[in-house]
Amino acid sequence: MRLPTWRGGDVTSTSTPSSPTGKPSAATNLLRRPDVAFKAMSDDTARFQVNHAQVERSRQARDQIKDTSPVAPAVRHIDRTVEFLDLVTACHSFMAAAGRAVPGLRDRTLGEDERTIVHENVAKVRATLDWIETAVDTGKVDMDGELARLLKGE
Repeated sequence: MRLPTWRGGDVTSTSTPSSPTGKPSAATNLLRRPDVAFKAMSDDTARFQVNHAQVERSRQARDQIKDTSPVAPAVRHIDRTVEFLDLVTACHSFMAAAGRAVPGLRDRTLGEDERTIVHENVAKVRATLDWIETAVDTGKVDMDGELARLLKGE
């Protein structure tokens, strides 16, 4: 798919079909106008829907590659590696953030409300860490109902 190009404050149109009939949709034609695109992206709901559509389109393309491409096994291996790295990064990020925040408590006493909030969040972190360990050890990633409620703050 070719995307419109930006030239001197104007978007130049391409002949990429946007609908099953081979003709660009009315929405596509409108969004090719910079003023309309700007206004649409100023609307939170419209921006969310566009972002959601982009993610969904990427997911569909990825699924098609996984199903039909001769390189699918290599892609699956890369996905597993990325998921592993994401998990390790999340752990490192948490430890780094705690390492920066905790020393700031030196010689400071938190109020009752503050301690309660911190203790509630530590409980959520512990439950999440148990969930991570279970997923790593067993491959089961489903949250039990109690953990889901805890993480939602119920």
